[in-house]
Amino acid sequence: MTKLSVNINKIATLRNSRGGNVPNVLATALACERFGAEGITVHPRPDERHIRYQDVYDLKAEISTEFNIEGNCQEQKFIDLVLANKPTQVTLVPDALNQITSNHGWDTVKHRSYLQDMVKLFKDQGIRVSIFVDPDEDMVEAAAETGTDRIELYTEAFAAEFGFDSAKAVAPYYKAAKKAEEVGLGLNAGHDLDLNNLKYFNEHIPGLLEVSIGHALIADALYLGLEETIKRYLAALKA
Repeated sequence: MTKLSVNINKIATLRNSRGGNVPNVLATALACERFGAEGITVHPRPDERHIRYQDVYDLKAEISTEFNIEGNCQEQKFIDLVLANKPTQVTLVPDALNQITSNHGWDTVKHRSYLQDMVKLFKDQGIRVSIFVDPDEDMVEAAAETGTDRIELYTEAFAAEFGFDSAKAVAPYYKAAKKAEEVGLGLNAGHDLDLNNLKYFNEHIPGLLEVSIGHALIADALYLGLEETIKRYLAALKA
């Protein structure tokens, strides 16, 4: 069964909008675990506009499932944060400064040498590495040459097309997944996956190990409650 990692950035966004510690980021993460989530994801950014660096230390000390830290490894503060906390997995994302949300994967051909260095840095500390990529077979193949353990497929394009032509939407992701399997890479996915499209995606993507879902899941929790929402996402991921 594909694992569900809950991205709790939006909980931090809500907390920061008012000040104080409500809602509590750590308490939410622990509740997600209690309700069945198999991982917690955070994506700290340099301005700490949602997840704060201290949140990462607090989470690392308390959560018991897999911990995934996403972010831009071109920022030294991010590298230092990951090395200090040694999460289960680090996901390398090519964010620009002040970018609202991730909107593209790495060009693993152009940046192959740089990514090789970053992958080695983290793997030498026992951290599993995943590289955020678009569903492009060339990018997947080049990612394998960096030494990374996994890739994470950027799924916004799938989500945008899904309501119009689901088969067309998933086709490039299927090809990318088969290429990952061919070159020996583990496979994650994330961005705009939700209760409408997740089951279809999971059923049509071979070898999918993990999805990271935040915005849609937290929005659904406003209507359904957090426990019921996580149950529904887990149900969508059943083989």
